[in-house]
Amino acid sequence: FLNRQRQAEAEAVAAATPAVDPALLVRPHSPSFGPEDAPVTLVEFFDPSCEACRAFFPVVKQILADNPKNVRLVLRYVLFHEGSETAARILETARKQGVFEPVLEALMVAQPQWHSDPQVLKAWEAAEAAGIDVEKARAEMMAADITETLKRDSQDAQAAGVRQTPTFFVNGKPLLSFGAQPLNDLVKAEVEQSK
Repeated sequence: FLNRQRQAEAEAVAAATPAVDPALLVRPHSPSFGPEDAPVTLVEFFDPSCEACRAFFPVVKQILADNPKNVRLVLRYVLFHEGSETAARILETARKQGVFEPVLEALMVAQPQWHSDPQVLKAWEAAEAAGIDVEKARAEMMAADITETLKRDSQDAQAAGVRQTPTFFVNGKPLLSFGAQPLNDLVKAEVEQSK
């Protein structure tokens, strides 16, 4: 009963909340997981150095695992913490090398060891253990396309009203009540509505 009540509340709030312009949320350069044609798009404005983002990482992974055909995750960078820009550049070079997912996982697992370090040395170690070519990554991390990605994500986050990380949007609707259960409820409501 409580789950049905929560879901009904999430559906009512989602229906009453205006959606954000999808062009601000999903860009061609954005890393994504899940089918591109999924009926539900979950956008996370994410800071790799953010402890709350790390706490939500398994929650988001479970949502994807529970909805393999219905939910697509799109990650956008918002760099609020010291060392965040370097960590995001590591992730973007990992993407160019085809190892984004294992490097993201490794950075999240190792985050407590590097998130206070402006040089993010333990992040580099974790990325290397996950398969990144560190020498190549260091040479490419300041590339114009990566700089443009980070700049565009920052501009879009500002335009979408993002003030903290993680900030979630589900099919353009902002998550108004922060927490794992409200996120699950909003995703579930959107999946049900798409059927």
